[in-house]
Amino acid sequence: MSRQPPGRRTDYRYFNAITTRWMDNDVFQHVNNVNYFSFFDTAVTYYEMTEKVVGMFEGPVHCVVAEVACRYHSSLAFPDRVLVGIRVAHIGRSSVRYEIAVFRNDEDVAAAEGHFVHVFVERGSQKPVPIPDESRGILERIRAAG
Repeated sequence: MSRQPPGRRTDYRYFNAITTRWMDNDVFQHVNNVNYFSFFDTAVTYYEMTEKVVGMFEGPVHCVVAEVACRYHSSLAFPDRVLVGIRVAHIGRSSVRYEIAVFRNDEDVAAAEGHFVHVFVERGSQKPVPIPDESRGILERIRAAG
């Protein structure tokens, strides 16, 4: 099975800078795989908060994670600087699929890539609800071309 080559910075629409921490390294002296999921969650949540996709702590609707995956291309290690790029790959009735890339320092090629599916739910019942039109419009701004 052949692997798709790593993406480049120009493939992504929105970026969030994150600094690695000493505690992110594992016994193999690189950032442990679980931290990449934290990078994904931080970048997506930061986007949703700052662009007002949903009210994180108030309002009738918020998002929950339904699926997350990651492919690793090269290692990160403290004290690397990380730039996380995101784009919207698909907007459904009640969910959005973000594609995410982690870039090391000033490198143009992704060290890791994955996806993150958020489902819009009613805050009280946690049942899926249609994505509000205003939120849909905000998500369209970073939708991948094609």
